[in-house]
Amino acid sequence: MEIPVYVVIGFLESGKSTFLKDTLESEEFTSTEKSLLIACEEGEEEYEESFLKKVQTSLEVIDEPEDLTLAKLQEFQAKYKPDRVLIEHNGMWKLEDLMNMDMPEGWTIVQVINIVNADSFNLYLNNMRSLVMEHFTNADMIIFNRCEDDTPGATYLRNIKAVNRRAAVYFETKSGKPLEVEEELPYDMNADVIEISDIDFGVWYIDAMEEPKKYEGKTVTFKGLVYKGKKFPKGTFVPGRFAMTCCADDIAFFGFVCKGAKEHYEMVDALNNRDWVMVTAKIKHEFSKEYMRKGPVLYPVKIERTMKPEEELIYF
Repeated sequence: MEIPVYVVIGFLESGKSTFLKDTLESEEFTSTEKSLLIACEEGEEEYEESFLKKVQTSLEVIDEPEDLTLAKLQEFQAKYKPDRVLIEHNGMWKLEDLMNMDMPEGWTIVQVINIVNADSFNLYLNNMRSLVMEHFTNADMIIFNRCEDDTPGATYLRNIKAVNRRAAVYFETKSGKPLEVEEELPYDMNADVIEISDIDFGVWYIDAMEEPKKYEGKTVTFKGLVYKGKKFPKGTFVPGRFAMTCCADDIAFFGFVCKGAKEHYEMVDALNNRDWVMVTAKIKHEFSKEYMRKGPVLYPVKIERTMKPEEELIYF
């Protein structure tokens, strides 16, 4: 029998315990099925015995990361025989260790939910970026709570989409109401030629990959770094930018497939990897074997060598 495992991650005082209590009291969970809650830290919100009894949940606390082992989980399985398992994971522990560890027979991680306190998010992002991004990378759902009207949700969305495009992201106000976040693009989508500034390349890349159809037929101009793969067809290259997604050790190249017509073959052939170019191109949404799926494919109108930007690395 498969036993679903739900992992709830987040830093101290992010609201994990409150989220779990609400979940355990929801209609989906208040049935005849038994739950096992494994808490890897003690937060402000405690689980009272009367509450656990009401929602048919057994609680186990693990204080140290080295105690979270297969043997310990097998012990819990034999003791409680749960129908489902919820793990309140400590935000300071490496989530990768949990995701890669062996589980008791039948246990399957079905969902990872990241709870984020919008009040303290920037503090953690600036000081523990690699841990924050590890949470984002592995999450299926991300919930920002305690948001204000001026919470920069669009910026947070870009940070997430840079490392995990599949995650569902939600924003809630301090009263628990949904907060609609609309991303305002820093360039004119209605211009004859959409000018992408150096600092806005990351915004454009995420948006074009997320919603490629809205760029169908649009013409853009931007500055990019050349990448030419050895197996690329003649006249094909990828103009893009290097970006820091997690930390200095996690710098990745983001770019678009650019397929030159015959009149551009000579120019493309003369380009070397890491040359800087100014590209004006028309965008089509079509299959590309370089993407291994449909995506934004550039057809150049003009390619010119250019100087590198003041800041070569981009951020989301």
